[in-house]
Amino acid sequence: MLRRLVPVSTPHLQRRVGFSLIELLVVIAIIAVLIALLMPAVQQARAAARRTQCKNNLKQIGLALHNFHDSQQAFPPARLIVYPPAAVATPDSTPGMDEPSWLVWILPYVEQSNLASQFDLFLPYGSQPVAARNRAISVYLCPDRHSADTAVSPPDTVTITLPCGCPSGTQLVAGGAIVDYVANHGDLSPGASLLPTDFYWGGNGTGVLISSRPKMNGTQIERNWEDKVRIADVTDGTSNTLMVGEPHIPRGELGKTPYNGPGYFGRHLTHFARIGGPGVPMAHNAHDQRANAYSFGSPHDGVVQFAMADGSVRAISTSISTTVLGDLANRRDGASVGEF
Repeated sequence: MLRRLVPVSTPHLQRRVGFSLIELLVVIAIIAVLIALLMPAVQQARAAARRTQCKNNLKQIGLALHNFHDSQQAFPPARLIVYPPAAVATPDSTPGMDEPSWLVWILPYVEQSNLASQFDLFLPYGSQPVAARNRAISVYLCPDRHSADTAVSPPDTVTITLPCGCPSGTQLVAGGAIVDYVANHGDLSPGASLLPTDFYWGGNGTGVLISSRPKMNGTQIERNWEDKVRIADVTDGTSNTLMVGEPHIPRGELGKTPYNGPGYFGRHLTHFARIGGPGVPMAHNAHDQRANAYSFGSPHDGVVQFAMADGSVRAISTSISTTVLGDLANRRDGASVGEF
């Protein structure tokens, strides 16, 4: 008779399955060390990608400005402004002061014709549709600072104190889309002493995109502008002249006047234009106490990116001397910059 064999289980013959607690802790520690080693490389790769996107945005803006020049035989004005300003200047409805900035003028050339059609370039900002005023577009935004869904500033009453002797005081600033790229308005050589010759009045800027006087017929704007800057007027050379760059925005000032208010609104120059040179250094970083509301600056370590007047894009060191920066900002000072 065959007997059925039944396996006998004995505790000391069972195979041990799984990890011990010590082994598990060792594996976790190894994974943590590997993550710690990889994180800086991942962060650097992401920062490089954001900086490249920022460079591409500037390239598109530079190309748009040249296409505008080809079409209109001049670069767009940074804004329209008359001197003297109106005795009663309402917050966003004064002709010859509140018309849209250059960023609206080039919208058709950055594939935003639908948005451009909602604006009238020769009507004050307060007359423009609110939806158009609040429409932020990605090509005007640096990914290290903003996304399109966060780049709108609300209306606010602020005390504006600018470091150049410009008019200041409490003002109501209309809300709207903010931008991370600003025009090169030039340097301080015309002055900033509350005189008609100051750099911020029409025709006085030494940059490429400057404040310009509207053509007037009495009190009416003739839908054209004076003080046109053409490529031929950039006598220092288009490859040695700044056209558009990144603005200095101190820590905690994103989306706030005077550093980063609505970029389509032509009244407040620092929202869409900056200057550079002696008295207005480039900011080293968001904590730089030397820089002011008219300075260029950047969220990228050690450099500020610019579209030059020839359409190329260059990253310029934040350690550049203010003298050389002023030469690059001034389209016609005759200075030989050389390599920088």
